[in-house]
Amino acid sequence: MSREEMGQDKSFKSGFVGKQHENPGGLSPVTLAFVGDSVFELMVRERLVRQGGMPSGKLHSMAVERVRATAQALAYNGVLAACTEPERDILRRGRNVSLSRMPKSCTPQEYHRATAIEALLGYLYLGGEQARLEDVFALIEEEIARGQNP
Repeated sequence: MSREEMGQDKSFKSGFVGKQHENPGGLSPVTLAFVGDSVFELMVRERLVRQGGMPSGKLHSMAVERVRATAQALAYNGVLAACTEPERDILRRGRNVSLSRMPKSCTPQEYHRATAIEALLGYLYLGGEQARLEDVFALIEEEIARGQNP
């Protein structure tokens, strides 16, 4: 599809968010977290690349530090406090998901909180809420930095 065709296609949006899902809140929290995991990783990677030239190995290490469940869990309480009621419901549903596998690198509580964060990001992304997605991402980054440097 050419750029001209994309500009005429009503479903194409410039920026990060793609076509809006009709009812992202109706999706399972696991599905939302599946999408949110990718959204978060891409946003972290984009932020790191914008900070300036670094070797790819360093970029990878920095990205892994930010996207791991223990880091995401640090942001949970701050994000929860800033959420609307529908967003809190998504966080609650994501946190309460029954997971069959748990990584050894974090506690069950950290993993559930990280899943909740990812579910919220997936919900915002699929709902086409670009500005809110960016606000929540910025809050997550602040909370992670605060938690890592108390």
